[in-house]
Amino acid sequence: MSPFTLIFWIIVKVRNCLFDNGIFNITKVDAKVLSIGNITVGGSGKTPTVLYVSSFLKSHGLKVGVLSRGYRRDSKGYKLVSDGNEIKVPVNICGDEIYMAADELNIPAAVSERRVEGAEKFLKDINLDTIVLDDAFQHRWIHRDLDIVLIDQRFVIKSNCEKAMLPLGHLREPFSSLKRADVIIINRKFSEKIELPYWINKYIDDAKLFFASYEAVGLYDLKTHNFFDITEFQGQKSLVVCGIAKPYSFFNVLEKNKIDFTNKLIFTDHQAYAEKEVQLIRKKFYDTNAFSVVTTHKDAVKLTNYSKELDDIDIYYLKIALKIENKEKFESILINKMNNNKTN
Repeated sequence: MSPFTLIFWIIVKVRNCLFDNGIFNITKVDAKVLSIGNITVGGSGKTPTVLYVSSFLKSHGLKVGVLSRGYRRDSKGYKLVSDGNEIKVPVNICGDEIYMAADELNIPAAVSERRVEGAEKFLKDINLDTIVLDDAFQHRWIHRDLDIVLIDQRFVIKSNCEKAMLPLGHLREPFSSLKRADVIIINRKFSEKIELPYWINKYIDDAKLFFASYEAVGLYDLKTHNFFDITEFQGQKSLVVCGIAKPYSFFNVLEKNKIDFTNKLIFTDHQAYAEKEVQLIRKKFYDTNAFSVVTTHKDAVKLTNYSKELDDIDIYYLKIALKIENKEKFESILINKMNNNKTN
């Protein structure tokens, strides 16, 4: 696979060079634009960061909306997901991540593969002064005022093979692309903080480096949305269901909170649940005499569509929140870049 990795590396380097030298045009839209992305394939914590950043900006009076490509959705083109008051499309039409953001924060949201076209249509539909782009570090056609890049802490200590470019490894771009970022967040999720390997220092300026982790807020009933402290599930035998890119951190928090996850169903990332999967969950639940089903927030927004089919099963989803070390400095960068509700 290494020859293909070399070809991919050359394509990425040439493409970035064309943008850096103005040969490929970068379009500026009539709003401040903040991008949240990564340099690896999946599982770095973009969605919790989108929720954190959007909630913070909203709390400071900014008219903020989230624009995503809508990964693995059953539609194409631009779709207005929410106007901030009402969600206008089902989760399969827009994708689980953007649906979750719109539902959780009650903010405008939209999807579009073409970010420039999507942003322009979004601004026509909704009066916004700030757009948060989800997973857009590589989408350089649109100007952004702030680029935030996340890296999973576990990735930096992976083998050299995994740190190679696609398709051999997991890198979308070489580590040198981190110099393009304004803020870099090393996300340890639920793991202990480690000392970063020395080789990464040449790519990351300490002034823009932050560390983050996840906090388990608690468990919510899928049907009633009632809150339960995670300690209430300690020692109980649950069926764990998830369809996320890297479920390690999900299992990690369950283990730390003494929740038995011996019985589990692991689906592919962004699993589109249908009758087949629902019946599989039902069978596994009763076969294992589980007390309940425990799933992720992303999976919950799709399983909600099958509340009737799962009416006799107690289903709970884990809600997590991102915690930023030195958050005052991080939030100061956000507000200074997005302030005045004006574009430069």
